[in-house]
Amino acid sequence: MSAYAALSQAGYRAYVRDKTTLFFTFAFPLLFLVVFGLIFHGKNVEQSGLPYINYIAPGVLAWGVANAAVFGIGFVLMQWRRDDLLRLIRMSPVRLPAVLGSRYVLALGIGLLQAVLFVGVALLPWFGLKLSSGWPLALPVLFLGITAFLAVGVIVGTYAKTPEAVAAVANCLMIPMAFLSGSFFPLDAMPDWMQTLAKALPLHYLVEGTSAAITGGDSVGTDVAVACGVLAACAVVFGAIALKTFRWSDQS
Repeated sequence: MSAYAALSQAGYRAYVRDKTTLFFTFAFPLLFLVVFGLIFHGKNVEQSGLPYINYIAPGVLAWGVANAAVFGIGFVLMQWRRDDLLRLIRMSPVRLPAVLGSRYVLALGIGLLQAVLFVGVALLPWFGLKLSSGWPLALPVLFLGITAFLAVGVIVGTYAKTPEAVAAVANCLMIPMAFLSGSFFPLDAMPDWMQTLAKALPLHYLVEGTSAAITGGDSVGTDVAVACGVLAACAVVFGAIALKTFRWSDQS
């Protein structure tokens, strides 16, 4: 078995055995969808006239996928470095691409399962989401979004030395970004200055691209293309920073 396959298998087993992580990855974000979906069921956004579920479902999905990518690899790298596992891995024939690649594949798998679960729940009669014919376009948006936010998680996991530090830094990044990017509330209903600020945040493009693909609209192709372009650029920039700053040990 290759080092990459062994790390991927070990990561998967560790993940499914951790019930707390499973809950906060799948059930916790889903609670937001259920709560907001039931509160605003049958109501439309005044500014656009579209049902709230058209904003809530893609927005919460985008936030949940990005959140899982950041927290997942952030905690793992911090723990491995703290326990000197990364130093031991470095002394073996395993190289950095295998270490990060194994986590990347796991993050993509988790993101796909999250997407299926979120959309499946949103399609229930109590919520009333209707998929557009262009829903497959959400896949490249989610793929690039996971890539970009996984790189952010690598940076967080590189500098944070305790679980509390990972949680604090990641939450300081993801929670304000979620509200400013329209994950929980329609961006159309926010002040103009907030809408302008949102355009500087990568999560905004993950939300917009996912929403365009899932719910449709007059400019689906353009919205998805813009989202993919920005997320790809973010993935390159954050990935370069992550590789440049990566440390195998807290002493190095």
